[in-house]
Amino acid sequence: MSETRILFHFPLDPASRQVRLALGEKRLAFTEQPVRYWERPAELVNLNASGLTPVMRDGDLVLCESRAILDYLEETFPEPALLGRAPSERAEARRLLQWFDRKFDYEVGGYLLHEKMEKRLLGLGAPDLASLRQGREALRAHMIYIEGLVSQRDWLAGSRMSLADFAAAAHLSVIDYFGDVPWNDFPGVKTWYMKLKSRPAFRPILADRWPGLAPAAHYDDLDF
Repeated sequence: MSETRILFHFPLDPASRQVRLALGEKRLAFTEQPVRYWERPAELVNLNASGLTPVMRDGDLVLCESRAILDYLEETFPEPALLGRAPSERAEARRLLQWFDRKFDYEVGGYLLHEKMEKRLLGLGAPDLASLRQGREALRAHMIYIEGLVSQRDWLAGSRMSLADFAAAAHLSVIDYFGDVPWNDFPGVKTWYMKLKSRPAFRPILADRWPGLAPAAHYDDLDF
């Protein structure tokens, strides 16, 4: 492991998972430093004023938030290229990064992860059934959209795997940790996810566990 490259992250944070996947795909060694961001530990806040993960320290350089880290990795370690080769594919990858980090996170994660994860971590009581229903309905709408993309392309943004795939997989993998992804209703998305799930960079993601939050039985099964 690198002694100078440290990633401060929360294992069930989609943004942190995107960075971990990119580091793994580029075969860059790093030391993981899990943090309880909701407790606003001084070490994290001193590095990132927002108090959010991920934060990466690379030598004397401190990088905060997933997009800044991903851009830095792509510019500093260009191989393998994770934004595509053609300008059109890079533009599409960036569009989909925005899609999952804003639209999907707001419409799906903002309900399902808040009710199933954040409430338990913060001691805020039982999940609200109406919010769970709204999150699951939004998830199905997004799955329909992804199914359409993978029916026309090899990967989400085009002919090559990109950061768009990592963004989608990072968000879906956390939802899947809690067993809410209706994979069998979307065979194209399931096949796409199985390809990503079998990559070496994904193995640490499948090994994630958090005390008091057990994953679904199929979570780390490659042939789920």
